[in-house]
Amino acid sequence: MDELIAGLTRLGRGSPMGRLHGSLARKLGTDIVTGRYRPGDVLENEIVNAGRFKVSRSAYREALRILAAKGLVESRPKSGTQVCARSRWNLLDPDVLAWHFAAEPSKDFIYSLFELRMIVEPGIAALAAERRTEEQLARMTAALDIMDRHTLAAEKGQTADADFHDTLLEASGNPLIGSLAVSIGAAVRWSTIHKLREGVVLRDPIPLHRYVLNAVAARDAEAARDAMRLLITEALRDTAQSFKA
Repeated sequence: MDELIAGLTRLGRGSPMGRLHGSLARKLGTDIVTGRYRPGDVLENEIVNAGRFKVSRSAYREALRILAAKGLVESRPKSGTQVCARSRWNLLDPDVLAWHFAAEPSKDFIYSLFELRMIVEPGIAALAAERRTEEQLARMTAALDIMDRHTLAAEKGQTADADFHDTLLEASGNPLIGSLAVSIGAAVRWSTIHKLREGVVLRDPIPLHRYVLNAVAARDAEAARDAMRLLITEALRDTAQSFKA
């Protein structure tokens, strides 16, 4: 499981999670989002926790800074470090998404991810059909070819899937939408990993991705919107099977 979590962490470009304080942040972050520590709980003091985790006090403080930047904890003089209310968590942070999947994520959480995708991605696909460049189209085509060759059961196939969606977001031509690329990519990849982990037999995703690609290539915005809606609907149907597996 730790390897899976670390794998998705790498999806967050430039993440510090490979270093000692990053590993500690991942451990504490997982404990928070999976409920071992609950909102309002106060973590033990720096000296105690640094000793418990066998790290320096500076490494422990750096781990807390990582968690604070993601909205998970807040440190106050004399009050210690307290777990923040869930409403303050940066739920779209790729690391926070990954930590949710360290244990069995709730159905509500997964359905919320797909609800977000259904709201955002069809519109992105429509914009990409209108604004994509030939170079972006070539990258999406190459990513889909890799997915076809390796399948989503392999890491290369999962990475290619994320590249396909990342490039689609980029092709929307909207820099604010583009900033969602890492989060959407993380949601796509973790949903796939969850299904594989639960032993769900995945339907072949290539035809539905081809529908999106062909509509984008034809600059048909409405067809691209409809194709993406269908892709997400079928992905959700597969994911729902994981709750019955």
